[in-house]
Amino acid sequence: METASEVRVARIEPNYALEERFLPDQVSKLVFDLAVTPHWFSESDRFWYSYQTTEGTRYYIVDPMKKSKTPLWDNAKVAAALSTLTNFPYDALHLPIKRLKLAEKDARMRFEVEIRKNAVVPNEPKKEKSQEDMEEQGKEGEMKQGEQQGQALQAAEKPEDTRTIHFEYDILTAKLTRLDNFDAPKKKPMWAAVSPDGKTVVFARGYDLYLMDGENYAKALKKAGDASVVETQVTTDGVEKYSYARVLLPEQAEQLKKEDQGDTNKAGPRTTAVTIHWSKDSKKFALEREDNRKVGDYWVIHSLTNPRPILETRSYPLPGEANMPASEIDIFDVASKVRTVVQPKSFVDEVLTISDAPQMERDREELRDEQEENRLNPTALTRVSPRWVADTSDKLYFTSRSRDFRRVEVDAADSTTGKVQKLIEERSNVWMSQKPLRLVENGKEMLWWSERDGWGHFYLYDGQGKLKNQVTAGEYVTDQIASVDEKTRALYFTANGHEAGEDPYYTHLYRVGLDGSGLKLLTPGNFTHAASWPDSGKYFLDTYSKVDTAPKSVLLDGQGTQLAELENTDVSQLMEAGFKFPETFRVKADDGVTDLYGVIYKPFDFDASRKYPVIEYVYPGPQVEQVTKAFSPKSPNVPLAQLGFIVLEVGNRGGSPQRDKWYDSYGYGNLRDYGLADKKAAAQRLAASHSYMDISRMGMWGHSGGGFMTAAAMLQYPDFYKVGWSESGNHDNNVYNNTWSEKYHGVREETQKDGTEKFFYEIDKNSELAKNLKGHLMLTTGDMDDNVSMVNTMRLADTLIKANKRFEMLVFPGMRHSYMPINSYVIVARGDFFSKWLLGSSETGADVIELQNAKQATPSKKLKE
Repeated sequence: METASEVRVARIEPNYALEERFLPDQVSKLVFDLAVTPHWFSESDRFWYSYQTTEGTRYYIVDPMKKSKTPLWDNAKVAAALSTLTNFPYDALHLPIKRLKLAEKDARMRFEVEIRKNAVVPNEPKKEKSQEDMEEQGKEGEMKQGEQQGQALQAAEKPEDTRTIHFEYDILTAKLTRLDNFDAPKKKPMWAAVSPDGKTVVFARGYDLYLMDGENYAKALKKAGDASVVETQVTTDGVEKYSYARVLLPEQAEQLKKEDQGDTNKAGPRTTAVTIHWSKDSKKFALEREDNRKVGDYWVIHSLTNPRPILETRSYPLPGEANMPASEIDIFDVASKVRTVVQPKSFVDEVLTISDAPQMERDREELRDEQEENRLNPTALTRVSPRWVADTSDKLYFTSRSRDFRRVEVDAADSTTGKVQKLIEERSNVWMSQKPLRLVENGKEMLWWSERDGWGHFYLYDGQGKLKNQVTAGEYVTDQIASVDEKTRALYFTANGHEAGEDPYYTHLYRVGLDGSGLKLLTPGNFTHAASWPDSGKYFLDTYSKVDTAPKSVLLDGQGTQLAELENTDVSQLMEAGFKFPETFRVKADDGVTDLYGVIYKPFDFDASRKYPVIEYVYPGPQVEQVTKAFSPKSPNVPLAQLGFIVLEVGNRGGSPQRDKWYDSYGYGNLRDYGLADKKAAAQRLAASHSYMDISRMGMWGHSGGGFMTAAAMLQYPDFYKVGWSESGNHDNNVYNNTWSEKYHGVREETQKDGTEKFFYEIDKNSELAKNLKGHLMLTTGDMDDNVSMVNTMRLADTLIKANKRFEMLVFPGMRHSYMPINSYVIVARGDFFSKWLLGSSETGADVIELQNAKQATPSKKLKE
């Protein structure tokens, strides 16, 4: 007969109410902004920002010179003015402002407000329909009559029947003006790669390149299909699979089609060129062109399109294959239209990458707009064109990499002749990481990042590629260049692992002289720090936090002196709802020597006298170790823990480039199994010191590489891991892309008797272990995954069936590699699966109650308007 304590250990009813309360969508109503996003002025180092708390959104202007933070405006007065100007009621807590931007040389702000289309606005001039509007309306009618399969590609909801009103706010006088008949700037279309000076636009038609000047671009934006628009064809040699046009997903092609309705050019519709890299003076541009004519195809079926499914075909090189994309760099002179081809031919199957300059604030602003516009569209293309790292157009810097990632060169090409000068060489017996080249005084010196001494550090070279000195050194890893002050010869950069006694994954900002002297920590404190800065690089906005500490944002100068305290994240409602911070830990790896760092998520109704099943959330790396470091209340592991689980995140040897190269490359040549022993050892060591952890009921889940690892763990340690939820895993890396597989696992290059090179790739697959399955395994995949094809999941499923194993599988229709459009559904389904097999109880009804409740609690948008 079971004792009372044994009964308590054996069964914990899943707490669905607590899970529902802390689903990401619900947490979004409890805590708002977690960081300050600065919008830097163009005429000074001032910036403005908005910040939302439980008291609404407030707007501020910060002046670093004055060390001041002042309200941009009075919310109550703006709300009253908006109410008067629109006849809609607003208050200080609910300003309907969208797309707030600086205008008129930083003197004014412009923004938009959406209202009902048929709303009566006071004293609004009546707008007569132009010929252009009527033509556009006619086209829309034709589109409705001829709707076909392409329109079903967009899964987003239909836009509400609204219109946009524009406003302008004078910063000096505090006057708000409604801009009637405002001719809003046209949104940059996806096909346009605009030069830095705005005078030239590059795009593709069919497989070739075209360009137009700024005047004709303005006409093309004003009226799609305008026959008077003058275009110039730049190339004629583009063909399928060796094209100047970017290969688009069907969703992207449909979006382009909608943007340029009426374009009937016989050469085909305008489309997006491969990434255009502009010289800063706009005189030339360059691109990386690939010849995929010998590369094999891969397919995705769009099962939800009407009236018929669509077959999506793309070139997709697999690891170990003989036929790889052939890489080249083309440089074009805008004035002469002359093309120069750069072909260094340093390595067999080399990969060429143009070295670009850091993004400017205007680029970041444009990217923010795109991200806001496309938050529900993960396949949207960026419209920001990068610029060459050089200040002038006479020289193009680029890198050449060998197929096995063990050899890298930094080169410079004469942009007129294409002649190449080799500047820097890197060699390694394992794969190498790369970071952007940075020029000092337009190439008189170069900053280059290397792991040659076992740690990632910066090295200073002269313009001819001669090493001058190592800039940073020691047992820590540098990462991003924030700024280079050429006058004081100082480098500002981020790094990990320098501060004793801290989690080595915590990021800090530092300054050091280019001669390697005077290293100084600028963002002290036992937190992970995220810095941003203006184009001048004179100031730094630092937001810092930990998983168990809410974020704080401050402004610093170049010496690290705090100039202003900006914001503390408001977690009051979150804590009132019962939220508790996760706990951090350090534990030894399976070798008993290496330190691993992790996070423990507990149920918020935690009872130390109970025994809880344990679930590990995993990702093996090595390009990133997905162990949460910053405050992240919307983590999917928060609601999972509330059901009655202890959820662990912990690193593993080979998991991260933020440690030394030995740690990072630990899994080289053993991509399937290298991290498993550490995951198992970490759970066992923690359970030995935490009595509430019941590792006799052990689970694991992960996405992508984490899905791969989850299945591998279930099959390698079938008596330890009892339940696994494996999402979109690359279970068979022989049918995953060559770049990731060959880089992190390794590919062998051999010279044949005829002098040619041949590549060999051998790797263990999860399917080889299918006979070992004992526990409960769920395999999930998106049917439209163009990254980790569902072929990976199907091959593992096939071997499990042939091994006479029971398992479960979910195929998510319409999903690519990301599940974000159905994130809440997946979180609940995952929780149900673990509740069933680790707690012995789960919901079995057809309705997902947690999501139904949220849906019923959300008022209709139409009713609100």
